[in-house]
Amino acid sequence: MSQRPFALPSDPHAPFPPADSAMRDPNGLLAIGGDLSPPRLVNAYRHGIFPWFSRGQPLLWWSPDPRMVFRTDRVRLSSRFRRELKQSHWLVRADTAFDDVITACARSRPGQSGTWITSGMRQAYIDLHRQGHAHSVEVFDGDALVGGIYGVAIGCMFFGESMFSGHSGGSKVALAALAARLRGWGWPLIDAQVENPHLHSLGGWLMPRATFLEQIAGLVDQPSAKGVWTQRFGVLHAAFLSQPLAP
Repeated sequence: MSQRPFALPSDPHAPFPPADSAMRDPNGLLAIGGDLSPPRLVNAYRHGIFPWFSRGQPLLWWSPDPRMVFRTDRVRLSSRFRRELKQSHWLVRADTAFDDVITACARSRPGQSGTWITSGMRQAYIDLHRQGHAHSVEVFDGDALVGGIYGVAIGCMFFGESMFSGHSGGSKVALAALAARLRGWGWPLIDAQVENPHLHSLGGWLMPRATFLEQIAGLVDQPSAKGVWTQRFGVLHAAFLSQPLAP
């Protein structure tokens, strides 16, 4: 008998099945249905689960094995890019342009026929942002938004969703700046969900799902202030990222 994804009940507060019961093929598919309400999304992330589906598909929920992650003290920028950043005038802020970041992430990219960030998905994360759970990190060149990343923060764990570059290197700066701030706050990990070569090149690595679930179980229960990050994050000069990470 083939394994099937769990059908979620309509109650947004209903529990998910254990993440380690996800299917092997396709890797990580756990559940189907439900909705994108804030209670269900927060519950999903707390347990290492995220939504990912294309336009026209039902809601699909995933927890792949292994899991792509970044250590906040190990995001890697090339030496050449760091040299370029020494002369950069870009500034990095948080939660000043969340709608613009997710809209930019949702645009189709070269080689893609569409986007998984549907209008419903976009609105769901805007709602999460307004409730203080979702955050964006934005890279500005003057008034122009040239890069960004957004995701969900619970406790002391950041679950990355998507990033974009409006100018070459914009997403790299957003990720590295996020990692630098989280490292300073004592947050050790950024979830990157599914591997790809670009994430590997930036220092992402694969963690067994069992280890990932064990680690985030402690992190999501850590006390952390919910709300807008603009003041807490401050303004970071991209040139700061030209410095190599301390060992």
